[in-house]
Order: sequence, then C-alpha cells, then structure tokens
Amino acid sequence: MKKKLSLTTKILLGLFLGFIFGLILKQVPNGFIKNTILLDGVLKVLGNGFTSAIKMMVVPLVFVSLVCGTSSMGDVKRLGRIGGKTMIFYLGTTAIAVIVSLVLGSTLKPGVGLDMSSVVSGEVAIGESKSVVDIILDIIPSNPIASLANGEMLQVIFFAMLLGVAMSILGKKADPVRVVFESANEICMKMVNIIMLFAPYGVFALVSNTFATVGTDAIFALLKYVSIVLLGLLIHVTIVYGGMFKLFTKQKIKPFISKFSRVAAITFSTASSNASVPASLEIMEELGVNKSVRSFTIPMGATINMDGTAIMQGIAALFIAQIYNIDLGINDMITIVLTATLASIGTAGVPGVGMIMLSMVLQSVGLPLEGIGLIMGVERIIDMFRTTVNVMGDNICTLIIANSEKELELNKYNC
Repeated sequence: MKKKLSLTTKILLGLFLGFIFGLILKQVPNGFIKNTILLDGVLKVLGNGFTSAIKMMVVPLVFVSLVCGTSSMGDVKRLGRIGGKTMIFYLGTTAIAVIVSLVLGSTLKPGVGLDMSSVVSGEVAIGESKSVVDIILDIIPSNPIASLANGEMLQVIFFAMLLGVAMSILGKKADPVRVVFESANEICMKMVNIIMLFAPYGVFALVSNTFATVGTDAIFALLKYVSIVLLGLLIHVTIVYGGMFKLFTKQKIKPFISKFSRVAAITFSTASSNASVPASLEIMEELGVNKSVRSFTIPMGATINMDGTAIMQGIAALFIAQIYNIDLGINDMITIVLTATLASIGTAGVPGVGMIMLSMVLQSVGLPLEGIGLIMGVERIIDMFRTTVNVMGDNICTLIIANSEKELELNKYNC
C-alpha cells in the first residue's frame, strides 16, 4: 500500500513544479495559448481562486477565534495579577517582535531587486495617511456589523476581544453563546483545512505566473526573505527572551534549555503550538512551576502568544510591499504593528493558519494577496522555526511569572 503524500510535501511539489513550468513558460513567445489560455486563464483561475478563498476566511476565522480565546480566560477578576502579567508579557513581546521584523525588513530589504508590480492587474492603492490618534480611534467600531462586512480588521479584533472579555466575566451565564462560538470556531478551522487541500494547485499557479513573468530573480529574493526571517527569530530568542529571563529571574537559562529540547522536537515535527501544550506543562512541572501558574499561562500562550508568527508577518508584509514597489509610510508600519500584535491573539495554534493571519495583515495596509503565493512554498520551513519560538515564549513567560509570584521552586529548577 502506497503511503500518501502529506500536504506539506504536496505544497513543496507544487512550488517546484510551478518554478519549472514558469521558467519554461517564460521562454515561450507571447501568444493566445500562453497569454489567454494559460496566464490569464487556467493559472489565473487557480491562483486567484485560492487567494480569494483565503481572503474569504479572514474575517470569520479571526472573529470567532478571538472570541473563543478571550472568553476562555475564566473569571477575569479572579485571575488578578497573574492574568494581567501574562497578557502584558504576551502582547508586549509580540509588539517587540513585530518592531524587530519591521526594522530588519526596512534595513535589509528582502524584496528589493525583484519587480512584480506588473503581475498585479490594476493599481494597488494604499489608504490615505492618518495620524496616530486617528489610527487608535479607528480601532473602535461605530458599527461592528459594518466592520465585519467591510473587513475592517482592527475594528473586528476590538469588537471580538470586548465580546470575549464580557463572556469571560459573565462566566456560566454566557455558556450557551460560548458553545455556539466554539462550534463556529471548529467549523471555520475545518473550512480552512478544506481550502488548504487546494493549496498545492494554488501555489503551482501563483508560482508559475511569477516565474513566467519575472524569471529566476524571484529565487534570490525568496532566499533572502527566509534568511531575514530566521535572523529575526534568532534575535528575538537570544536578546528579547534571553534578556527578559535574566533580568526578571536572575537564574541561569541552561536548565530550561536542556528541558525545552523535548518540546522543540514536537514543535519542529508538528509546527503546532497546541500539540506542544502537554510537553510544556510537563517540563514546567519538572522545573518547579506551581500548577496554578503553569495551567493558566501555557494554554493561554498557545492561543495568544505568537511572537515567531508576528516576526514572519512583519517581514513578509515588507517583502511583499517591496516586490510590488509599494512604499509604506510610518502610519502603515504602526497599522502593521497593531494588526499583527492583536492578530496574534486570534492565531490558532495549528499549522497553516499563519497564512490566513498574514492575509489579514496585508489587507490592513492594502497590500496584494498574490504575494502570499510566492512565500507559501517556504512557509513550512519557516513554520517549524517560528512555532518553536512561539512555544519558547510561552515557557519563558511561565517561568518569569512563577518567579515573580514566588511560585517557582528554585531548588527544583537548578537541580
């Protein structure tokens, strides 16, 4: 019995075949078959159809995921200091991660040298420049239904978080609504899984179109993009996580690293934050973290702490802006920071959903979704690394908060 190819293998195969087919197609003279039937026909239907399907899922997935994530916190008043510290750590490090990514993307410019502006039909418009005050005020929707219908993502995120917090405060009274949202979340995830089954064909079409238009220049830009993302992840782990751990615990990080290798093996193989939760809880227990802390911070982190994903989104947004020759201003950068930080709360801890969140970030500043097709082929490679960074952040946060609450047995940690 033949072993079925995994979706990741199929996507990589679609990338490779698209690369080969695109280079061959580039050598074919312009004509009816090349331009009308292939580029503007079959490849356009497959590629644009796939990106449209991704775009279709952005609003419902973000909305229901955020409501489920924030409503699962339990009694907000009872959580008290631990809940507050956890949220500050997770959102703070995610914001730092996006800023690091934007600095790297702006400085190293992964997309410069590759011109794909001719690939997008029509003009790509960036919204009018707004002041920081207006950006903050625009987060609050005057009509949440209209925001959902129009895909105003920051407003959708705000409304979803407010709804989730209200449900969390109400507790059991909100259980009937919570069940509906949990079911809706499962349905949305299943819809994403169904759409991702068509990813190999969409990637093949988008990559074919790219290389048929721009040739081999895309390869070097893609390698540069991957290298800069990995550099951003390394900086975040060593400087941000390492620095915060040393500053707030005054402990050696070696005992944690030796234990975390078990969790890293899971995140690398599954690219899933959720899959690592049992192993993370186990090593936190071994390192002396009290159950009252680890049972809250680890599952919460798997839901809302996505620093690695945020780094990828920031660099990917700039990469796509650069290859399409679109200039992003300071207000667009602020929008990316806000959107990626808040979107991290709604990023489900399963493989592949990062692309949905990336499309939301791109939409927030008016960047073309076609750029996603170019980076999807290397997405799995980046996904393994960024998921490991996500989960490492969960564990570092747990140790820092446990130490601050005197809930970390230091003799057990250092043994």
